[in-house]
Amino acid sequence: MNQHPAASFIPEPQALIGTCRRFGPFGPAYEIIGLGKEEPLGDRWMQIRVLESGEVVDYKFSDILDDPKER
Repeated sequence: MNQHPAASFIPEPQALIGTCRRFGPFGPAYEIIGLGKEEPLGDRWMQIRVLESGEVVDYKFSDILDDPKER
């Protein structure tokens, strides 16, 4: 099976654990803390902790990839 060239740029979900991102360019920062359930169409849920509030929520991996990395 041939893999799409862009697919090689997508990190493995577990590789993002311990990293921080931000909801959009001006939203609050969050830390990726764990893996969640996998969706049937290939996406998966990740557990994140919102740094401002400490709230832990599930957030889709594909949405995480769209969010900017926190510096």
